[in-house]
Amino acid sequence: MTTVRQWLAEREPAPPGALLRRVQEALGRDGERDAADAAEACLAAAERVAVTVLGDEEASRDYALDLLTADALVTYAFEAASAEPSELSARAARAMQTLASLGARASAATSPRA
Repeated sequence: MTTVRQWLAEREPAPPGALLRRVQEALGRDGERDAADAAEACLAAAERVAVTVLGDEEASRDYALDLLTADALVTYAFEAASAEPSELSARAARAMQTLASLGARASAATSPRA
């Protein structure tokens, strides 16, 4: 079985080392999933990274690598998804809906509870 982590390491052109390390880190356990699950694993990791950035009201340039990581993960997700062209449109619609809702999710996660 090829893992998501292995699949990513084989992508060409290879990303800069720091970005690849951060992408692999962001994947966490999902990196050990079967490469057939790369689209879902990468999107989930991108969401986690984006929620972290959006949840920090004092976000600064320190998050530049995280933003690049989220972008790279979404790009990889759609590279993987292109293996199933008949599902691409529906997958893109779901991803856009999920990513568009991240700001609200991040705000809810950082709001003080009453």
